[in-house]
This record gives sequence, C-alpha cells and structure tokens, in this order.
Amino acid sequence: MKRIYLFLAMAGMLQTGFGQSKDKDINIPDLDNYKTLKCDFHIHTVFSDGLVWPTVRVDEAYSEGLDAIALTEHIEYRPHKDDIKADHNRSYEIIKQYAKDRDVILIKGSEITRSMAPGHHNAIFITDSNPLDTTDFKDAFNAAKSQKAFIFWNHPGWDAQQPEKTLWWDEHTYLYENGCMHGIEVANGKYYFPEAQQWCLDKKLTMIGTSDIHQPIQTDIDFNKGEHRTMTLVFAKERNAESIREALENRRTAVFVGDKIIGEEMWLKDLFDNAVKIENIEKKDKSVRITIYNDSDLRFYLKKIKHDPGITYFRDYEIKPNCRHTINVKLDSGIISGKIDFEVSNMLAKPGKGLDYQFRF
Repeated sequence: MKRIYLFLAMAGMLQTGFGQSKDKDINIPDLDNYKTLKCDFHIHTVFSDGLVWPTVRVDEAYSEGLDAIALTEHIEYRPHKDDIKADHNRSYEIIKQYAKDRDVILIKGSEITRSMAPGHHNAIFITDSNPLDTTDFKDAFNAAKSQKAFIFWNHPGWDAQQPEKTLWWDEHTYLYENGCMHGIEVANGKYYFPEAQQWCLDKKLTMIGTSDIHQPIQTDIDFNKGEHRTMTLVFAKERNAESIREALENRRTAVFVGDKIIGEEMWLKDLFDNAVKIENIEKKDKSVRITIYNDSDLRFYLKKIKHDPGITYFRDYEIKPNCRHTINVKLDSGIISGKIDFEVSNMLAKPGKGLDYQFRF
C-alpha cells in the first residue's frame, strides 16, 4: 500500500511540473538597458489544429526557458471540434493558473485564419477571442482592434498561399493603414522571409519570429543536436506582460531562427556587445593579440570587410558559444592603433547583409 501511495505522490509531482528542469534553456544576454525575454507568440493545441493539450505547451516553454508564450488557436479552423466542444477562449483559461505557477508569462491571443489575401494573422493581448469569429475579415480585425490587440501577419511567404512570390496585397495596405497590422513574422518555424524583414524596416513594423508549433515540440526540434525553436527576442524594461507589450509597440525585438539573429541594427549591435567581450589586448611593435570571450550560448560568424590595408587579420572566423578566442593582427611599420572591421554574417540587419562591427586597439 505504501508503494502505491509513493507512486501516486511521484506522479502528482511530475504532473504539477515539480519534476521538470530548464534543461533546454539558452543563455542569451540582456542588453545595456533592457532584459532579453525569449517569447513564442504562435502556438497551437488540440483546441484548434494542434496535437497536444494546452498544459503541454507550458511544460515545453518552461523546459526551454521561455519567458512568454501565446496560444493562438485558429478562429476558423478547428478540426477537433466534434471531440472538443468549447468556445475560443477555453485553451487560455485551462492554463492561465498553470502557466502562472510555472512562471511562464501567458498572453491571450487567437489566429484569424483567412485565405490570401489577407492570409493568416495573430491578434495577441486580446481580452475575448469570440468576437473575432465573424464572416467578413475586416470585422474580425476591427473586433481585435477594438480590444487594443497587437496584430501581426503570419508566414507571409508560406507557399500554400503564395506559391510563386511573396507579395504585399491591397488588403495588407488596408490593414496597415487602418491600424490593424503592427508586425510581421520574419521567420516561422525554420523558414525566413527576407521580404518581410524589408517590409518591417520600410514600414516601421515589429519583427516577429515564431515556432507555429502543432506537434509536440520535440517532433520538430532536435534538442540533442543543439536545435531550438524559432522565437522572438523581446528587449523589455521588465519581465512582465505589460513590458512585453511596450517593447513590441516600440519595435525592440530580434528574431532567433536557426543560427541567424535578425533585427534592427541597434539591437543586434547591443546584443553582440553584451555577448562578446574583449578580455585582453596584448600589443607589440608589429602585432596585436586580442583575446575575446563569448559569454553566451549564441554562435557568431565573422567575415572580414573593407579595412586599413596596413592591418592584416583573419578572413573568416567562428566565435563558438561560451568560448575564449584569440585574434592575431599583423601591423605595418608605424601603425600604433587601429581597428579590425568585419561583418557578423549571421546577424542580419538587412536582407542579405550582416551587422558591421569593429574591434579597436
């Protein structure tokens, strides 16, 4: 009998999350004036077309060290509705306390699921999903707008809706001009959409990256190989929902997809500055040895660009996570100070263009 009680007690601990650990957490540094929060604003469960119960999404987020998630069930597409009968708010209600107990910030959202155009959009920071269930897409967006939602366009380059070319339609102009589009998914799952990044830069929209996960997370992500879900890095004043909202409204984000980090130049530079530090500079007559340390789980690729011809240094360099690296520089006679110029090729400040960066000595 005691063994049965012990088994039940242990099962209860696992069910309530006490058996979990943040074993898949990724160390990404804070910026000088902001906290770096790891967020996924596009997730599905069995309450739309996902394959897991809502609590599983919280457990996955906790294990991966995510700060915030949003369950964004499809409004118009619910293939399990004959088995799971509930309104559009139910998946959020199920995990509201569950997420709080595990210190995962839960943001209320829904996915407005329409054919192209306008395609699929997520509305987050809403108060009630049910009014979004309307026939005319403009009514759905206006219902979200009336709740002061933050709305972003999902997977604009999805080949099921844009098989030939990623286009901006008249319907998107309508949404943009009427305050119903605040951001775009620059990356969805493993797919990066350079056109979306350029639209965000040109139209002052927020860059978003999401997993759009439907299956259990380990089905899509091989954590044993060091993979991670695509996420939005939100540079927030505090670790809470209000600060996340404020950061999204002010475009303080970057997109982390594969080994790429995509965002506006100022945030990428601040992130690199706080990840990679100069530990020591040893200078001799005709050489300099610069020792740097990458105090993060991020990987960076450096590529030499136009520079002083009197300074000779590496052509390509990989800065591995949590490692110390030495950069050897040769100097022509008479050079006593200078800089080495390179591009961080996997930090995309523009489509096809990495972050320009300098080390000075």
